[in-house]
Amino acid sequence: MKRTCVLLALAIATMVVGCQTKDSREQESSPLELARTDDSSKPLNVVFILSDDHRYDFMGFTGKVPFLKTPNMDRMAKEGTHIQNAFVTTSLCSPSRASILTGQFSHRHQVIDNQSAIGDTSMFFPQYLEKSGYETAFFGKWHMGEHHAKPRKGFTHWESFKGQGVYYNPTLNINGKEQSFGDSTYITDLLTEHAVDWIEKRDKEKPFFMYLSHKGVHSEFAPAQRHVDNYEKESPNYPSTMYPEKVDKEEYDYENVPEWVKKQRHSWHGVDYMYHGQMDFDTFYKKYNETLLSVDESIGEVIAALEKEGILENTVVFYMGDNGFSFGEHGLIDKRQAYEESIRVPLLAFGGGDLLAKDSVDQLIQNIDIGPTVLAMAGLETPKNMDGKSFLPILKGENPENWRKRIYYEYFWERPFPQTPTVHAVRTDKYKFIRYYGIWDLNELYDLENDPYETRNLIRSPEHKEIAKTLRNDIFDWLEATGGMQIPLKRDGGARFDHGYKGTY
Repeated sequence: MKRTCVLLALAIATMVVGCQTKDSREQESSPLELARTDDSSKPLNVVFILSDDHRYDFMGFTGKVPFLKTPNMDRMAKEGTHIQNAFVTTSLCSPSRASILTGQFSHRHQVIDNQSAIGDTSMFFPQYLEKSGYETAFFGKWHMGEHHAKPRKGFTHWESFKGQGVYYNPTLNINGKEQSFGDSTYITDLLTEHAVDWIEKRDKEKPFFMYLSHKGVHSEFAPAQRHVDNYEKESPNYPSTMYPEKVDKEEYDYENVPEWVKKQRHSWHGVDYMYHGQMDFDTFYKKYNETLLSVDESIGEVIAALEKEGILENTVVFYMGDNGFSFGEHGLIDKRQAYEESIRVPLLAFGGGDLLAKDSVDQLIQNIDIGPTVLAMAGLETPKNMDGKSFLPILKGENPENWRKRIYYEYFWERPFPQTPTVHAVRTDKYKFIRYYGIWDLNELYDLENDPYETRNLIRSPEHKEIAKTLRNDIFDWLEATGGMQIPLKRDGGARFDHGYKGTY
């Protein structure tokens, strides 16, 4: 099904966002049964493995962390495809997970924070797979609404836990029944064991889709017992923007950093008072990498199970992070902001016989593209109400002329973490423009080609004035085209991690 796009400004004529207006989208509610593509005769099996808070460059093969060993991620990158420029539309657990499942921006699916439950009318791409004859399964973290872990639509088999869950001795809802696990059961290992068991016992007459959604590596980090203190003797690499007083202006122009960023240094998500002093940075850094080891092992066990079953040739395995994570860049930890470490994620593809034609791809891919791509592998068209687009042609080695030339980002201020304002951003191959809403502060413009670590804000530069203006207009054109011109509001709730104004709200 081809969709008609509204005309946008000349600067974004090549953008691909499935750009219908809000009204036209609402009139085009997608039927559960989708049209077939030309590739529908041989539907592929798909395994989608998602981790939590794993930034794009913390994998062994990138060399970013010299001591980090991730042999299974490395194998996926070496023998499969590394999607080098993968981004989320919102760098926060629940909104990102909702965007993966619906193929929509968060201003459309309305899961704008970690407390929001996803709407009952939302369509998840596994529903289309199940309708077309796939056996489907979900294992792990759902985290769109904290209130229950009961089965959700679109999954033949279901295993999940409430909210953030725990690393040790978890309770799972397995197809509607609660089951608790003791004896220091580790959640990553448990989910992997159950996922492998399901692969072995699935209906062998049906194609399948399996979604393995890990808690790791969400803070507070707790590695498996076998990995505790593996990196105790190692030291972090501190980014140049972590301590601006230690570098000169040429290395980091701190004068033109927004005031909210400077102030956040001494907060729950800042390096000077991280988690309100509960943990030092070096321990935090090392425990993150130790916790990541079990996620890498999980990938290896799943791939080994597929090989043992003899089905890897007809199965594509994806590995992805739900959002990035900062480790001292600009004096920050966590995500939410629009800097590279926050919005970029790892994305690897593996298996599928001769399907994957390239070792790496550099096109701009987003989490909203996962659903359309998996559906394409099943021989199904992209639903009309999705914002994303299938990147299957890119994986096959094609170079679609109409692929997007920029990605868009949004984050909405949350009451529990008031340190970060509402953010809208646009990123091209060369530039990034970041706009803050409802705060008296600097916007940001970076030349990523010459300044990949975002150390020199060009927003005051006269020679970059027109570029900033064009990119700012791009953001509003995108929001207008996708029904995003209203700031979503949710009722206040939950704890507020704020020491500066404690007791005043």
